[in-house]
Amino acid sequence: MSAATWLNKVKWDDQGLVPVIAQEVGSNDVLMFAWMNRDALSKTVEIGEAVYWSRSRKKLWHKGEESGHVQKVKEIRLDCDQDVVLIKVEQADGIACHTGRHSCFFQKFEGSLNEGDWQAVDPVLKDPESIYK
Repeated sequence: MSAATWLNKVKWDDQGLVPVIAQEVGSNDVLMFAWMNRDALSKTVEIGEAVYWSRSRKKLWHKGEESGHVQKVKEIRLDCDQDVVLIKVEQADGIACHTGRHSCFFQKFEGSLNEGDWQAVDPVLKDPESIYK
């Protein structure tokens, strides 16, 4: 199957992006959510490490390029509607979040409708100040 064929199966949004969920192999923890464009998905397949599209920086972002916390891709899946990608990864140093935590989903809602709030429930594994220079 040519590159164009498999990439054309993905339903890209109006900006040419697809949402991506990164899930840790073994634990099945959801590590993070990001976006990919065609180039990012192609590069991810080519090098076997996660490459995303940074909407804020408007450029490709090789996960771990600054922190060293690369994501080795073990499997890539496309959902039934072909508009969400799931990548199963091995996370270097167990840190996926720029806050120094294992997962970006470290805030848990606790309480009731009127008196609830988000609580950080996962520890910082490494101080972000020491990760990013």
